[in-house]
Amino acid sequence: MKAMIFAAGLGTRLRPLTDNMPKAMVPVSGKPMLQRVIENLAHYGFHDIVVNVHHFGEQIINFLTQNNNFGQNIIISDERKLLLDTGGGILAARRWLDDGEPFIVHNADILTTLDLSAMYKHHCISNADATLLVKSRQTERYLLFDSNNQLQGWINKKTGETRPEGFSGFTQNFQEFAFGGVHIISPTIFKSLENYTNEAKFSITPFYIDRCHDLKIQGYTPSDYEWFDIGRHETLTLANTFFAKMEK
Repeated sequence: MKAMIFAAGLGTRLRPLTDNMPKAMVPVSGKPMLQRVIENLAHYGFHDIVVNVHHFGEQIINFLTQNNNFGQNIIISDERKLLLDTGGGILAARRWLDDGEPFIVHNADILTTLDLSAMYKHHCISNADATLLVKSRQTERYLLFDSNNQLQGWINKKTGETRPEGFSGFTQNFQEFAFGGVHIISPTIFKSLENYTNEAKFSITPFYIDRCHDLKIQGYTPSDYEWFDIGRHETLTLANTFFAKMEK
């Protein structure tokens, strides 16, 4: 099975750690978070992996080479000249991912104990175009899902802004979830993705929202798993403590 890891981020919220290294190389209990994501993906059967790079990208390339790609088939999608964001990054890696089978996309700064193979199987059975890991947690911006966990729109609770165009998130009793940085994508999405914008750099989340009434975008809401977004020093500390205890 195939996977893509987003490892190109600037990691500005983790400065000064990321002043001299990519965010994906920041250690969590002795291991770079990228290594943890690769090993976790491999554990669940994802052995063909695309890793995109930008910020200090050569450090990631050298790290993977020195460790023999941790025994996996890893391809580098090189964005060092232009950071393409998540949507542009997926589209740039299409030639390695578009083989007719669904693939998983995983942020390098998301560490989780979620059963990724169960999520993949759920996606395949549901015949969705994309399955997003989502969770009920406090934020200002929510993805809105109907009772069948199908994405219907998005709302910014602070400003009242909604998407897609013409959608009002106040008129129905939608479920409000936050995106968890892990998603399963079917290649059926690529045709719509390539026609979404003329810009090379764009985010995948607005695409999901704007195309949610044309594509089957579903939420995945499992229980009993740990999840860490290592984008801030506070959550890095929490993850360090969790993995140190788990691996004693």
